[in-house]
Amino acid sequence: MNKLVKSLLVAAAFSLSAGASVAYAQEEAKSLDQLLEMVKQNRAASQRINAEREAEFTSARADKQALLTNAKRQLANEKSRGERLQREFAENEVSLANKEEELKNAMGTLGEIVGVARGAASDTIGRIATSIVSAQYPGREVVLESIAEAREVPTIAELEELWLAWLTEMRESGRVVKFNADVAVSGSTANLEVTRVGVFNLIADSKYFRYNDSVGEIQELGRQPDGYVTSAAGKFEQTQSGYAPLYIDPARGQILNLAIQKATLSERYHQGGTVGYVITAVLIIGILIAIYKFITLTAEAGKMRSQLKNIENPSSNNALGRILTVYKENQAVDVETLEMKLDEAILRETPRIDSGVNIIKVFAAIAPLLGLLGTVVGMIGTFQSITLFGTGDPKIMAGDISMALVTTAQGLIAAIPLILVHSVVAARAKSIVQVLDEQATGIVAAHAEKKG
Repeated sequence: MNKLVKSLLVAAAFSLSAGASVAYAQEEAKSLDQLLEMVKQNRAASQRINAEREAEFTSARADKQALLTNAKRQLANEKSRGERLQREFAENEVSLANKEEELKNAMGTLGEIVGVARGAASDTIGRIATSIVSAQYPGREVVLESIAEAREVPTIAELEELWLAWLTEMRESGRVVKFNADVAVSGSTANLEVTRVGVFNLIADSKYFRYNDSVGEIQELGRQPDGYVTSAAGKFEQTQSGYAPLYIDPARGQILNLAIQKATLSERYHQGGTVGYVITAVLIIGILIAIYKFITLTAEAGKMRSQLKNIENPSSNNALGRILTVYKENQAVDVETLEMKLDEAILRETPRIDSGVNIIKVFAAIAPLLGLLGTVVGMIGTFQSITLFGTGDPKIMAGDISMALVTTAQGLIAAIPLILVHSVVAARAKSIVQVLDEQATGIVAAHAEKKG
């Protein structure tokens, strides 16, 4: 195929050359002899050019053949090299397996020592990193990381470091020490004197702190425990010698974190919602009415005691004085008429004395009913949450359940003091009315004696 292409190219070139020569000859030749001579010259030039081209093509073909031969030789060499490397790799694998077996046999029980040392170092790092002792001595776990990550038998020095880490943790777990450290307080950093109680608690400025091992920082709790707990912490800090009581967390901060998550009294109160606020208003209004009535009835009883000491001069500023005035105005009437007049006066004074007392009783009855209302509303909300979201997440239902329970407690808490104050105020009002009845009966008896 290549020869045929080359032949066609040569023929085409020859034809073009001949045509050009003839055309040129037709233009230049003056006679047939000159034309023949020119054709011969052009033919010789074309043959020479074609021979040069053919020589070039033949030389190029030889070069390509040499390149192909060289490539085939290189391919054969690479295949031979690959087979040789594959044999060496297989031999090295066998040799490596044999060496590993020899190493395992030579190490004997030392391999178990490596595993035990690495496991002990890993456990120690985890305990030391989260221990509050690291708040005073940071960076203790860095020394043990080389043992935990090592693949060879640990050295004596490394085993001593592991032993010292255990010994230090054991010693510090039973000590109460004070040290200065940077403490995160209210979004800023302050240098405070921190009291460390073993591995249990950190105390500073009469407050409990925690050690955040992820950032290596002592941080103030988001919310402090109850007042009596922090008060004991403050007294403990001020103790210079001897013993002092202190609330500690034996779970190393876990119980303290759970304790501060408890809802405070204020938060529990607000869980009652609108119904809880109404119950509070009922309690406050009832107590205010009870206080007002207790003060007014006490003042009225004092005035009546003063009037008893001066019966002959009745005064209109107290109920007994007004009843005595009625008696003074009706001394001439008969006994029955006087008795009716005095009864009328007592009936006129009684509503003023008893006013407001029944309202306290009504509020005492309303408070638990409002608590029951809050319970029903909370349970309705709980069932609505279950209908919408199911029972997968208890936190969704917790708010409504809290409202149901808190309002019940608020209703009872409001009803109990209202019942007590109602009893006190009602007893005081009853005692005043009883004094009026006694005095009126005495007046009637005395008047009857006179008439008799």
